[in-house]
Parts: sequence; C-alpha cells; structure tokens
Amino acid sequence: MAIAEISRPTLLNGRLARTWETARRYPLIPLAILIFVLALPGVFATQITDAWLQDPLEGRLTERLTPPVWQAGGSWDHPLGTDKVGYDIASRIIHGARVSLIVAGLSILTGGLVGTLLGLIAGYFGGWWDHIIMRLVDIKLSIQAVLLALVLVSVMGPGFHTVIIVIALVLWVRYARLVRGEVLALKNQDFVAKARVAGASDFRIMIRHLFPNVVNTIIVLATLEVGQVILLEAGLSFLGVGIPRPTPAWGLMVADGRNLIAAGNGWWISLFPGLAILLTVLSMNLLGDWLRDRLDPKLRNV
Repeated sequence: MAIAEISRPTLLNGRLARTWETARRYPLIPLAILIFVLALPGVFATQITDAWLQDPLEGRLTERLTPPVWQAGGSWDHPLGTDKVGYDIASRIIHGARVSLIVAGLSILTGGLVGTLLGLIAGYFGGWWDHIIMRLVDIKLSIQAVLLALVLVSVMGPGFHTVIIVIALVLWVRYARLVRGEVLALKNQDFVAKARVAGASDFRIMIRHLFPNVVNTIIVLATLEVGQVILLEAGLSFLGVGIPRPTPAWGLMVADGRNLIAAGNGWWISLFPGLAILLTVLSMNLLGDWLRDRLDPKLRNV
C-alpha cells in the first residue's frame, strides 16, 4: 500500500514534467493555442460574431441561463450558453480576446518603453541617476497593483485607459531593473570603450551599442509578461476596478458567474472564460520559456 501511494504521485509528476518539457521545447502547441484562443478571435472578432453568433452587447432575457449546446435545453444559437442577462458566452469570449489583446499590447509597449529607457539611464550613468530611479522602483514595489488601481479608479474613474495606465505602472519596474542589470555588465566592455574613444556621445552609445545587446532579454520578458498582463487585467475586472460593464472582458465574465457556480445552474458562465485565461497564460509562459532558450546563448548551448 505504501509503495502504491508513493509511486502514483511520482509517476504523475514525471509525466507532467515530461509533458511540460516537450511543450516548452516545441512551441507549435502553445503557439497554435494562442492563435486560436487569442490572436484570431481578437483580430476577427466582429467578423466571427456577425457571421455565426449573437452580438456580445445584445442581451435576451427570454434566453437567459441557456446551457451549452450539449446539455438538455441547449441550442446551437448559443453553443456555450448564455449568462443571467442573456448575453451569448461564446460571442463575449471572442470579443473579450480583443480586449485582452489590446490591453496587453498597449500596456506592455508603454511600460516596456518607459522601463527600458530608465534602465538604460540608471545603468549607464550610475550615480544620482541610478539612486533616484532605483528609489522610484522601490516605491513602486511597495505599492500593490490592486491598491494602485483603486486609487486611480477613484481619481480617473473605471475605464479602458485606467487599466492600461495601472498595468503599465506595474510593468515598467521589471524592465527597468532587468535592463539596468544588463547595462551594468555591458558598459565596461571593450566595444563601449572603443565607441567612447571614437567620439560617440552617451546617447549614441546607449541606443546604438547597449540597447541592441539587451533587445533579446526585453523580447523574452515581454513575451512572458503577456500572460501576466492578461491575468492582472482579468483580476482587476473581477474586482470591479478594471474594464467596466457591459464591455466583454474575461475577468468580468468570471465575476458574473461566480455566484451561480454553487447553485449549479450557471457553471458555464465562469468556466469557459476561465479556461480561455488559463490556456492563454499557460501558452505564453511556454512560448516565453522557448524564446529564452533560443535567444540566450548560454541556455541554447546547454
């Protein structure tokens, strides 16, 4: 009995580890999931819903809490069912992918640009520049994202732009710390000294010589951050300080159905957007691990 009890979880952990390693080494599976769950629905959401599904902002109270098509009472008009207001779940998941894609793209672009620039300045110049920027980093790390979101929502009101600002304020710190560490290791290299001797300005050295050497690290971090951004946006929307209703967002959909799970008459409202979040975050993490292995010479040689 003891041997069986020990061997089963060990066998399961071994299989999970091999599955994870296979998916990490061969990115076609997570890439395909991202294309079909996030990219295609996000780009062609309007065309898909206009052709086959109900408008995501059209509620039909006469069809509220319709179960998925494979359950009794389900309908092909609503393949994943409807919520308590009569919104089509499949349509809102597809349009929610567009919201997640736009939020992730804009927030990572904004936070990445600010963080990279500040990291280059702190690492290259050092001294007071480094102290001031790193103290700003410490201040930001002492403030939780949810608390920051609550403050900004109370000042600016809930909305799309507020979510992007909150997430960008969370992300820039990670880019600044990572780029600063890379620049500290690079600025004393021979190619930087030769550029100074050749008369290159500080700005030119940072942009033309240091920045290209940290691009790979920034790309990997941005890839890994996509999943974190989607998770953060969903969490803020779940708490009511993110994307406002009735905009279709995955976090809002999970929040709308949480009270019906225990009752057993609306489990699909939270389940399917939750699965979309799970698949997207997991796929982005796998893809980020693969990119790190491919772009980092040390890991690639191993």
